[in-house]
Amino acid sequence: MENYFSSKQVSEKTELSIHTLRYYEQIGLIDGIVRDENGYRQYSESDIVWFQVLNYFRAIGMPIREMQEYTAFNNSEVPTITARREFMEKYRRKVVDQMTELEKTLERIDDKIIFFKNLEDSDKVLKDG
Repeated sequence: MENYFSSKQVSEKTELSIHTLRYYEQIGLIDGIVRDENGYRQYSESDIVWFQVLNYFRAIGMPIREMQEYTAFNNSEVPTITARREFMEKYRRKVVDQMTELEKTLERIDDKIIFFKNLEDSDKVLKDG
């Protein structure tokens, strides 16, 4: 017989709020949640593992829309493992592109800092001169 866990227990195990657990269910990131005779959600071990995967995705900055895309592979015609690998490769390219853009932004910020330092230096020369 499989063990089931309450929302509070799952929240503690996954470090996700109860609101987040329900939200993920509402938007289709997790399904098949059983309920007890009183209507309370009962989560399985595999549900907990899946929440941990979703937590990992959030930690790497994956937007919910893309998490939903990843979840949809369960119903895909392409073998799930292949689809998920290809998805992660695509996501990796996206992150690399974002890093490249951030590096360019950082360079522009550094240039602006140098610009202001030069202005300060020339202002100081004018005041001292």
